[in-house]
Amino acid sequence: MNRGKAAEPAGTLALGAWMAFAVLAAVVVSDQGGPLYLDHGLLSWSVRHRPPEAVAVARGLTATGTGIVPYVLVVVAGLIAGRTARRRLMAVPLAALCLGAGQALRYGVMELVTRARPPRYDWQTQASGWSFPSGHATTAALTAGLLIVALCLRAPRGRTALCLLVACWGAGVGLTRVFLGVHWFSDVVGGWLFAAGWLGVCVGAAARWLPERESACRASRGRQELDDTTQVPRAPEPGTPHPSETADGPVEKDASQDPHRRGRSRPA
Repeated sequence: MNRGKAAEPAGTLALGAWMAFAVLAAVVVSDQGGPLYLDHGLLSWSVRHRPPEAVAVARGLTATGTGIVPYVLVVVAGLIAGRTARRRLMAVPLAALCLGAGQALRYGVMELVTRARPPRYDWQTQASGWSFPSGHATTAALTAGLLIVALCLRAPRGRTALCLLVACWGAGVGLTRVFLGVHWFSDVVGGWLFAAGWLGVCVGAAARWLPERESACRASRGRQELDDTTQVPRAPEPGTPHPSETADGPVEKDASQDPHRRGRSRPA
């Protein structure tokens, strides 16, 4: 993947996601935090389809969307994205910073919207704080996005299957929040849109910065090579014959190498 060409689509993704998130947040606020279309229906379906095995699987999957697991995964993403040790030392903290800053920004939005969660008697796991946007959905989607970007940068064999698996994990964490009754579906959609917008900002900023540094290095190396190939030859020192000058007299190929016989004529 060409990082320079990735800046424009990343910016487009960020703009579209932020616009959609702003519209959804405005609808949620205007409805005073009440459930939107599909929210009641999906929660009711989840309540009616909760066998113990499915609840156990959902709890295990939802636990991977918070805590240390996302940060371990973004460290892996940074290690994959960097081709050298120096680049990995830069990519790992940048990926962790993207995730941490995104979580902090999401928390601020959540405190502004102050949407209530679904009724507590429908919960199948513990939850705290306000509901919109979903923290687990945001964190998992942002982590999955960073992993997918890293896989696309390195382009290993079978990356399509790996990217699909990572995307399913990120989406699955968000859906478990609805299945377990602690979020409305619109909370999860809001988390996905928020993660897409923030990921677009981070990837776009990195794509605009990294190619400039690499191109500057390439341009510097190109100028150095040009200087080496077009270097003006130095003038010969005084008394040293120029290589292009011809000898004053004919060279005797069969002359003896004895310095004492130099200049003597051969006997008849």
